[in-house]
Amino acid sequence: MIGTKLAHFTITAHLGSGGFGDVYQATDSKLGRSVAIKLLPEAFAGDADRVARFEREARVLASLNHPNIAAIHGIEESGGRKFLVMELVPGETLAERIKRGPIPVHEALEIAQQIAEALEAAHDSEKAIIHRDLKPANVKITPDGKVKVLDFGLAKASEAKASNAHLSNSPTLSIAATRGGVILGTAAYMSPEQAQGQPVDARSDVFSFGAVLYEVLSGRRAFRGDTPFATLTAVVNEEPPPLEVPSALERIVSRCLAKQPRDRFQSMADVTAALEQTVVKPSEQRPSIAVLPFANMSRDPDDDYFSDGLAEELINLLAHVPNLKVTARTSAFAFRGKEQDIRRIAEALGVSNVLEGSVRRAGSRIRVMAQLINAEDGYHLWSERYERELTDVFAIQDEIAQSIAGALKVHLISNPARHTPNFPAYEALLKARHHARIYLPEAHMRAKEYCEQAIALDPKYSAPHALLGFTYLFTSTHKGRPIPEVAPFVRHEARRALELDPFETNPHFLLGAVAAANDYNWLEAAREFQLAMASPSVPAETHWAYSSLYLQPFGRFEESTAEMRRAVEKDPLSVIWRGVLMAVLVLAGRYEQALQEGFKALDISESEIHPHLAFGEAYLALGRVDEAVASAERAHRNLPPQSMATGLLAACLVRLGEKDRAETLVREMGDPPTPIWGRAWYHLLCSEIDAAAYWYERMIDARDMFAVVYARSHYTAALRSSPHWVRLARMMNLPESA
Repeated sequence: MIGTKLAHFTITAHLGSGGFGDVYQATDSKLGRSVAIKLLPEAFAGDADRVARFEREARVLASLNHPNIAAIHGIEESGGRKFLVMELVPGETLAERIKRGPIPVHEALEIAQQIAEALEAAHDSEKAIIHRDLKPANVKITPDGKVKVLDFGLAKASEAKASNAHLSNSPTLSIAATRGGVILGTAAYMSPEQAQGQPVDARSDVFSFGAVLYEVLSGRRAFRGDTPFATLTAVVNEEPPPLEVPSALERIVSRCLAKQPRDRFQSMADVTAALEQTVVKPSEQRPSIAVLPFANMSRDPDDDYFSDGLAEELINLLAHVPNLKVTARTSAFAFRGKEQDIRRIAEALGVSNVLEGSVRRAGSRIRVMAQLINAEDGYHLWSERYERELTDVFAIQDEIAQSIAGALKVHLISNPARHTPNFPAYEALLKARHHARIYLPEAHMRAKEYCEQAIALDPKYSAPHALLGFTYLFTSTHKGRPIPEVAPFVRHEARRALELDPFETNPHFLLGAVAAANDYNWLEAAREFQLAMASPSVPAETHWAYSSLYLQPFGRFEESTAEMRRAVEKDPLSVIWRGVLMAVLVLAGRYEQALQEGFKALDISESEIHPHLAFGEAYLALGRVDEAVASAERAHRNLPPQSMATGLLAACLVRLGEKDRAETLVREMGDPPTPIWGRAWYHLLCSEIDAAAYWYERMIDARDMFAVVYARSHYTAALRSSPHWVRLARMMNLPESA
């Protein structure tokens, strides 16, 4: 259907399928906007019941006007096929969000309140509309946190409003099609009365709401079975496992899920009121922790790599605890050597608990002191001292992690395939990580050497292979080493890491990055990124790669923005990730938001260059050329020689009429420039499309990763409208339209 025209709408993407039709993204040529189109399947055009239900959905949506309900623009017909034209809601579905694990209580409450308000509006006495198919897949969360309830395809008027007895009493289970005697809906979320084909009222939606909220809070369905009918049996007869949430919230969920309608909340208005009265204390929210760098108490200051490594290992262990928020290393280590109040550190990192400690090495012995502090009151929740042989460091790590899990009342998941390396190999890995964190090409070369040393010392150790693959990828992006040259090494090391530890997910992001940036194999990239994103602990680097190398090439900037926000949430003091978030916001056309993120980045550090480059982009997009020049000048001055800052600065100078200096800067870029995008960018900003196409083709040939990163950006809009784009898109295996 992609490219098909229906009336004045052109279909551009497939968004999903359901029992009542396929949903597509389309462009409205009359109003110049993107919309969602729900198309009744051609096979059902002659089915009177299907057509009636389809038309009724349009009437239902037309009667609803609420900020938390996706709006309808109209019902149209083209070539004998009916279709609904609806609001295109950006973001991810609640089902997609839950795949990453339980949602924190405070965030879950915000989502629940918006869903409840949407249903309350639908249940309003004048409209009296029951949704009948509320589920996470029918709820969307926009990048700015707004909730939209979708798909009223099974909605019906309540008994008091129903004008058609057959429709009001029809069973509602969508395990199959909508024929008489077949139940429509989704088994895991329907009420017992709906599952048994009995008449339903607004209290049926209350039950479905309870099932959705249960899944939001726990990350698992309230009712499960091996088959749809086994699930229905559970809905009718079984109680879900208890939730580990504040008691007030658990009571709301339990009452919503009462088997008898009379025992539930009697309206969504009652549910909304109960949610508004639910105040969750910080101590009752999702547990969270920051592991600060352990103090090096050894005589040799060069032993910092060892004390840092111990803290980082604990971060990695705790990051795999379900429903535990763990601050990433960069942000937690920002407080190294700073005497600050624990409460202020916890506030800056958004956590309720802090682990601090010290390490002393003496010969073959090690002494570790660790203490877990409740940031709310400053009290120690747990503390311990360990004096062991150096080779016992792995046991110490496990004991500390288990003690923290016990103190925070969370469950630590063990990896049955975890290999315990020999100590020399482990020490070499710690040194590799220490250098890899410096984010300079020279440091990564040292990291590479230590990874190779660790592998030689213990060939069964997976972690050095994964880190070695990352160092190869890093050198391609920061030292100009062509991706085609390093791709075989990245792929080999990532696959070897997975062979040694199949439970490790980080190597999948490396494979996804290579499949996207080097192979232009989008199906393989999607598969690998999905595996990487399925981890209970997704590193910020994975969010970056998925955002930049997969979502952006397809113009999915809202989702790309959401991924970078997650990276920033996990690593709130990382200026690099805030700079990337700024750049994505610019691509999404959110220039003022980009500037706000930039000011937050500068509050953390003014020395990091990425935000200054993004400031230049945002100011230029807003027409504030003088400010764009100042930001681009700073990036150009301080960024190691590379063409991105140079290209942006030269284009800004052209806007100011300083062509001579601009031409000098262009010559400084060299041939080929690194990255080539800087030169292509300059020509695009100067509207020199033929020159831009020439350099863009060279980007693709060289596998400059910015070719895919910026393929759907507003920078390349003119290029995409030119005759060159058909050839360029095919070279990247990208569709000609987003």
